[in-house]
Amino acid sequence: MIYQGNAITVERRDTQGGNDIAKLTFDLKGESVNKLSSVVVAELGEAVKALQAENGLQGLMISSGKEAFIVGADITEFHSLFDKGEEYLVEMNLKVHDIFNALEDLPFPTVTAINGLALGGGCEVLLTTDFRVMSEKAKIGLPETKLGILPGWGGCVRLPRLIGADNAIEWIAGGTENRANAALNVGAVDAVVTHELLEEAALDLLDRANAGELDYQARREEKKAPLKLNAIEQMMAFETAKGFVAGKAGPHYPAPVESIKVIQKGAGETRARAQAIEAKAFAKLALSSVAFNLVGLFLNDQIVKKKGSKYEKQSQPVKQTAVLGAGIMGGGIAYQSASKGTPIVMKDINDDAIELGLKEARKLFAKQVERKKLTIEQMAEKLTNIRPTLSYGDFGNVDLVVEAVVENPNVKDAVLTEVEGMVSENTILTSNTSTISINRLAKNLKRPENFCGMHFFNPVHRMPLVEVIRGEKTSDAAVAATVAYARAMGKTPIVVNDCPGFLVNRVLFPYFGGFSFLVEQGADFQHVDKVMEKFGWPMGPAYLLDVVGLDTAVHANEVMAEGFPDRMARDGKTAIQVMYDNKRLGQKNDKGFYAYEEDKKGKPKKVTDEQAYALVKDVVKEQKEFSDEDIIARMMVPLCLETVRCLEDGIVETPAEADMALIYGIGFPPFRGGALRYIDAMGVAEFVKLAENLADELGPLYAPTEKLRQMAQNNEQFYSGTQA
Repeated sequence: MIYQGNAITVERRDTQGGNDIAKLTFDLKGESVNKLSSVVVAELGEAVKALQAENGLQGLMISSGKEAFIVGADITEFHSLFDKGEEYLVEMNLKVHDIFNALEDLPFPTVTAINGLALGGGCEVLLTTDFRVMSEKAKIGLPETKLGILPGWGGCVRLPRLIGADNAIEWIAGGTENRANAALNVGAVDAVVTHELLEEAALDLLDRANAGELDYQARREEKKAPLKLNAIEQMMAFETAKGFVAGKAGPHYPAPVESIKVIQKGAGETRARAQAIEAKAFAKLALSSVAFNLVGLFLNDQIVKKKGSKYEKQSQPVKQTAVLGAGIMGGGIAYQSASKGTPIVMKDINDDAIELGLKEARKLFAKQVERKKLTIEQMAEKLTNIRPTLSYGDFGNVDLVVEAVVENPNVKDAVLTEVEGMVSENTILTSNTSTISINRLAKNLKRPENFCGMHFFNPVHRMPLVEVIRGEKTSDAAVAATVAYARAMGKTPIVVNDCPGFLVNRVLFPYFGGFSFLVEQGADFQHVDKVMEKFGWPMGPAYLLDVVGLDTAVHANEVMAEGFPDRMARDGKTAIQVMYDNKRLGQKNDKGFYAYEEDKKGKPKKVTDEQAYALVKDVVKEQKEFSDEDIIARMMVPLCLETVRCLEDGIVETPAEADMALIYGIGFPPFRGGALRYIDAMGVAEFVKLAENLADELGPLYAPTEKLRQMAQNNEQFYSGTQA
C-alpha cells in the first residue's frame, strides 16, 4: 500500500505487459458518491506526494470505487468558502492547481478509467492525466456555469487544449453533461469500452505508452502549452461565441460569457499564467449574488430531493395508474406517465374527448421523434402504455388515479365518489385541482385517508413541479404513493398542506393583486410587463394572465377572495375582471391584455391591442408616475409576504421547499434564489420597512406579519448563515 486515506487509496499492481504501476482509487467512506471536499482534495495532495516518493513506478491509473466517478466538488462547502473573500478563494484555487499540476507532471504515463458520472472537479481531475478511457454509460462535463461560477481547477485551461476552443466553449459555457461517444468524437477521451473492459483498456494504454507506441510526453506538453490559434482564429472562435452565448444566457447570468473570456485570456499563456487568470475570475464570480443564490438553489433542490426520496422509500409500488378526463391536461398527464414507463388508463365519457387526449399525447411523442430523442418504434411502444377507455372495467387493478376533469367542485365531487366505488380499497385517489380545497373534496369519500391533491402545472410535459396536497384525513401512505408516482414521472413533488390555492397559486394571486393596484393607479400594463421581465421573470404579469387564461384567473381569484377576504377580496372591478367580462380570455381565444397572431412556427405571438387599453381605462382611478423600483416593489412585496405566511401557517414546511416551488411552478427568477432568499438579500428589516410604507397606502395585502416584524427586530433571516 502506497497511501491509505478516508477517500483515497493508492496501491501497487502489475499490468499484463509486466509494468509496475500504481492504482489510485477514489472511494469516500460513508458516502454513496465521491465528492471533492476540502478534506478529500488535501488527501489527493498527500497521495500525489506519496506517488512522487515511490521508486520504480511505470504508470498510474486513477479509478473509482463508486458507481459514479466523482460528482464534483462538495457544494455544501461553497457558501462558507465564498464568505472568506476573494483573496482566500484565489489562494485556495492556486493550491488545488499545485496538486493537480503535480499529478499531471508525475514522471510516468497516467490514465483515468472513467466508470460513471464525472462532473466539475471530477472532470478536472481526469483532465490532468495523459489518457482517458470511458465506460459507454459514463458522462463527463463541467456544469459550473449553472451555479454562477466557472471551472476553477484547470477546466478552462486544459479542456480547450485537449478538444479545441470551440468544443470547450460549448461544453463549459453550456454546462453540458456529455455522453461517451460525444466525448470520444471531440477527443476528450481516447477510448470508449464496455464497463467490464474499462480497467483492462486503461492498463493497456499504460503498457503501450511504456513500450513507446504512444507518446505520453507529447500529449502532456500539448495540455501545458499555449493554444495553437493565430490572432484571426482566436477572434473568430471567441468573439462570435461571446455574442451568441450572451444572447442565450441573458444579462442576469454572467458566468457563461466570463468563462469564454477566461479561455480567451489564457489562450496565449503557459499553464501557470492561464491558471492564475482562471483562479482570479472564479473568485470574482463566486462573490456575486448570482452564484450565492444559484448555489443556494442547488442545496435547496437537494433538500427537496431527499424528502422525496424518503417518501418514495415508504411507498407501496405504483405500477398501474389512471387519469380521469382526457382533455389537454389529461392527455399531458397520460403522455408524461407513459413516456416514463408507468402504464396509464385514460378514461372519459365520449370518443371525442378520448381522441383529444390521445391527440395531445401523440403530438408530444412526435416532437420527441422530431428531436431525435425517440425512434418511431420507441414512440409506438410508449404509446401502448396509454390505454383509452369509456368504462371503469379496467380500474380494479389500478394503484393510483389522477382526476383531471373541469375545475368545478360539483363535477369533481361526482367523479371522485363514482371512481371510489370502482377501485380497490388500497387505490390512491388524487385530484389535479389548482384551487379547490382537498378537505372539501374528501367530504363525500368513504376512504378520505386514500385521497390527496396532485396539482400538475401547465404544460405538464414542461413544468417540473407537482404540488402534493395533504388534506386533514390524508394518510402518509397516500402522500408517499403520490410522491413516488410524481418522481417516477420525472417531476419534482413538494408536499404542502391544504388551504385555498395551496402554495403556488396562493402566492401568485397577491402578485396579480399588486398588478391590479398598479393598473388602477394609471400604470401602463405593457410597461409593467417589461419591468418585471427585466427583473428576471420569464413573462410579465399581463402576459402571464393571458397565458393562464383570464377565465381561470377570475375563478381562482374568487377562491382566494373567499379564503383570505381581509387582503385578497377587492371592491369594484379589476382589469382582470374587465377582460373576462368582455370575453377576452387570453391566448385561448386570441385576445386578452394583448391580441395574438400566429408566428412562423404556428405559435401565438403577442401584439399590442388598442381595444385592451380602452377597456382598462374603465378601472383607472388616478394617474400616478411609477419608477421601475416602485413597480418591482409593488409586485414583489405581496408575493414575498404571502410566501412568508405560507411558511408561518405550516402550508409548506421549509424555506427551501417554498422557494423551489416558486422557481419550478411559476418561473420565479432562479438567479434571485426564491422569495425568501430575496427577502434575506434585501435584509428582513429593510423589507419590513418597505412593506409597511406600501401597506399605509395600499392596505392589508402589503402588511408584514407580526412574526416577520419580530424577525426584523432580532436581525434574523430565513436562511441562517450558510444553511440552504
